[in-house]
Amino acid sequence: MTVRIATRASAQAMRQSQLVAEALGRLGVEAELMMINTLGDRTQRSETPIHTIGGQGVFVKEVQQAVLDGFADLAVHSAKDLPSTQAPGLVIGAFTERRSAADALVGRRLDQLAHGATVATGAVRRRAQLRQVRPDLAFAELRGNIHTRLEKIPEDGAIVMAVAALEVLQLTDLVAERLDPEVFVPAVGQGCVAVECAAGDEGLAELLHGIDHPGTRRAVTIERAFLAELGSGCSLPVGAHVADRELHSFLADDSGEHAIVEQIELSGDLEADVSIARRSARRSQAAVSRR
Repeated sequence: MTVRIATRASAQAMRQSQLVAEALGRLGVEAELMMINTLGDRTQRSETPIHTIGGQGVFVKEVQQAVLDGFADLAVHSAKDLPSTQAPGLVIGAFTERRSAADALVGRRLDQLAHGATVATGAVRRRAQLRQVRPDLAFAELRGNIHTRLEKIPEDGAIVMAVAALEVLQLTDLVAERLDPEVFVPAVGQGCVAVECAAGDEGLAELLHGIDHPGTRRAVTIERAFLAELGSGCSLPVGAHVADRELHSFLADDSGEHAIVEQIELSGDLEADVSIARRSARRSQAAVSRR
């Protein structure tokens, strides 16, 4: 049996898809990678912020469509790129075991950044979180693939990247400082890979069950419930991360100046914890709107 895997053509995406293919290979299944050009990829050279050209989803829609059109059997994504609402006609058949969910500074540590130093990042969440602890910092837009970003470290400044992206490409020696995920709450799903297949394809669903990581699925399901409660059109700085039996969440207003951070104990029951996450999101949203 051979399955066709749709993936973006970036080095990180290709390596993540290769690892999925290797996992399937251990189950006796061969895989062929099908490279897809997404809207996010086509605008990589632009300085336009991601959230203004479609935000979450700009790196996944064409990959998903390849499966819906029958061009591919599976779609592989960085889970943090997936919108919180499941695409019609698809299901997430597997979440691979999570790597580090943390963000990192590359260039200089936070305590090494001079007053007014520049940090480059395209994520409104990362800017808002850094602004909470270092309101003096200046920010610059950051787009491009991993290697392109690494070439854009501001002089005497830093860029922010997901540790997992550097892990996949074996570049963690470049990390100046790993940011505490309890303070700098990561994006929903950060650090893991999601694999989608067509809804109703029981054979592929059963196959993907063999590479699914239950602990990661539980954590990301709860995180996605938090995000989904905010609404599919939410463009506010937001993060949610499940670690053991705790949900850490972050939500800020458009300016990034006013933020709500929560740390909530979970029950261990998935259905109950999804409800806890949704209630937390409603509380945070109401609190931010009152600011």
